[in-house]
Amino acid sequence: MLRRFLQNYLPRHRNRTNQLLHAVGVPLSFLVAPIAAVFGAAWYWHVGCFVCGYLLQFAGHAVEGNDAGEVIFVKKRLGLPYTEYGRGASALSAGESCDDTTPAGP
Repeated sequence: MLRRFLQNYLPRHRNRTNQLLHAVGVPLSFLVAPIAAVFGAAWYWHVGCFVCGYLLQFAGHAVEGNDAGEVIFVKKRLGLPYTEYGRGASALSAGESCDDTTPAGP
């Protein structure tokens, strides 16, 4: 399971700017926001931390040239085209094949 996760995660996070934005955004969303809530900070602090953390991650994926995982999930369900891997990235090992975008439609 971890191997499959890393095969998908690593090629989607190669750009240094994306990595930096994720290094700030993920803890902001998933550590600081809950800690703020537990310690009784006003509601807007933990909501703001969560939203800002996610915005940083979305910005990182925009720089990388791919859609964030949540966006891919929604676009797949709606049958919309999406970009799973950024410019020149490949999550495939030898012998595997995959389409990194959905069909353009009829």
